[in-house]
Amino acid sequence: MSMAVVGLITGMALAFAGYFGGFGAFLLVAALGAVGFLVGRFLDGDLDPGDIFRPRDRDRRR
Repeated sequence: MSMAVVGLITGMALAFAGYFGGFGAFLLVAALGAVGFLVGRFLDGDLDPGDIFRPRDRDRRR
């Protein structure tokens, strides 16, 4: 499935949630979609848990 189709489906789901459930439902669908995206990337092997939870290097500007 192309990323355009995934974006279309995601946008439609958010639109329906926002229209029928209000702003709270919109935020809930968006948050759960983001979690599902991260879990999917992790299960595909494209993302390591350390990429998310690793502390940022504060000395990058030097």
